[in-house]
Amino acid sequence: MTSRSLQNAFFLSLLLLTTVAFFGLIQAFLQPIFWAAVLATIFHPLYEWCKHALGGRSTLASVTTLVIILLVVIAPLVLTGSAVATEASILYDRIATGELDPQAVVAWVERHVPVATDLLAQVGLSPSELRGELSTAAINTSRYLATEAVDLGQNAIRIGGLTFLMLYLLFFFLRDGTALLETIVGAAPIGDARERRLLNKFAEVTRATLKGTLVIGLVQGGLGGLLFWLLGISGAVLWGVVMGLLSLLPAVGAAAVWVPAAGILLFTGEFLKGLILLACGSVLIGLADNVLRPLLVGRDTQMPDYLILVSTLGGLTLFGLSGVVIGPVIAALFLAVWGMFVEEYAGAASDGDLLSDASSPTAQSASE
Repeated sequence: MTSRSLQNAFFLSLLLLTTVAFFGLIQAFLQPIFWAAVLATIFHPLYEWCKHALGGRSTLASVTTLVIILLVVIAPLVLTGSAVATEASILYDRIATGELDPQAVVAWVERHVPVATDLLAQVGLSPSELRGELSTAAINTSRYLATEAVDLGQNAIRIGGLTFLMLYLLFFFLRDGTALLETIVGAAPIGDARERRLLNKFAEVTRATLKGTLVIGLVQGGLGGLLFWLLGISGAVLWGVVMGLLSLLPAVGAAAVWVPAAGILLFTGEFLKGLILLACGSVLIGLADNVLRPLLVGRDTQMPDYLILVSTLGGLTLFGLSGVVIGPVIAALFLAVWGMFVEEYAGAASDGDLLSDASSPTAQSASE
């Protein structure tokens, strides 16, 4: 091995080692960094508009965009989280004290729909066992929600610190984002065209996923919470947020909340409220999902629904709530990289096979 080759090998090893050490150093802050990059991508057009309106002053434009993000995104999230925490604690207390009794549904069915008792017996389940299971599930669910709300309050300092870090990084990503991207494109050794294509894919999928997530979640959660409030169902804000979160999953959606709620209303004798919830849930909430999701997510990301579902679930499993965006982005980059491979290498290999076949003695004799 020559001296030059040895130097190159040592330098590349040092480069790899320092890169791994650096990412290990900032591992705890990767999600704030990711969300700063996401928000910078989403709000970059707003930043450019502010910059133009402020006479090209990039620092002032970045501060102005940051203030708008605080008012439009961060503040509503904090207020909603506070309301959810309060309602979760109230719900747990009402179930624990017996004010809300999940067993009442089974008791009503047992009295008014005796056929249901026979059906339960055929599957080996008695009404008393079902009442116990429902009560346990309700207590465990409400306890989980209340515990999460308490943990959220106890971790307020940590969450506030991470949020501040995200906003601090967002300021620089907005102001210096273009220069940072040019640096990345110039430094990464995979070719400028490929890097720009991957960066464009990241921006495209991030915008589409977050746009779809926010719009679908706000529409379904807002409609569901409003319906619950109009029908007098307690915890309307809490259940609205739960429906908004479940709307992130294409195959599940807000129906996982409003369908059982409508069933409980029907089984407890609230027929009009139950029918209203079923009708409005099917038409308004269901239609919003069926119309908005293909328009906002699938069309822009150019990914099929099943891949969006699998990548979203995988992202939620690995990264928590941030995985709603991280999962589809990884899936889209996976498709983009393999698409480039097929275009550049598989196509070249096919052309090489054709050339070798054409130059073979068999092909030459056949042409003669």
